[in-house]
Amino acid sequence: MKFLLAATAAALVASPALAQDAAAGPAAQAIAEAGPKGAGRIESVDAKAGTVTIHHGPIAALGWPAMTMTFKATPEALKAARPGQTVSFTLKTPENQVVAIQPR
Repeated sequence: MKFLLAATAAALVASPALAQDAAAGPAAQAIAEAGPKGAGRIESVDAKAGTVTIHHGPIAALGWPAMTMTFKATPEALKAARPGQTVSFTLKTPENQVVAIQPR
């Protein structure tokens, strides 16, 4: 019985947060569902192709060493990307799409 009460209370407390996530829109939802984070330097941005090339450090969550990679990126992430900029970025897996870029 105590478990049932605790579970009900937890659901009631979480409901507003879940409603906010659903109302936040696809871009915010993609970031919320995103996975691994990395850090590196933007080498180039190709808005037409929807890609960003990043020389990044190791990403332990994926078992990746430091390397330079070209990633597909969301329009929001492309707008934030500037060649030469040092950034932190967030990937959505399994596509390994850049969904957020923050200057460092």
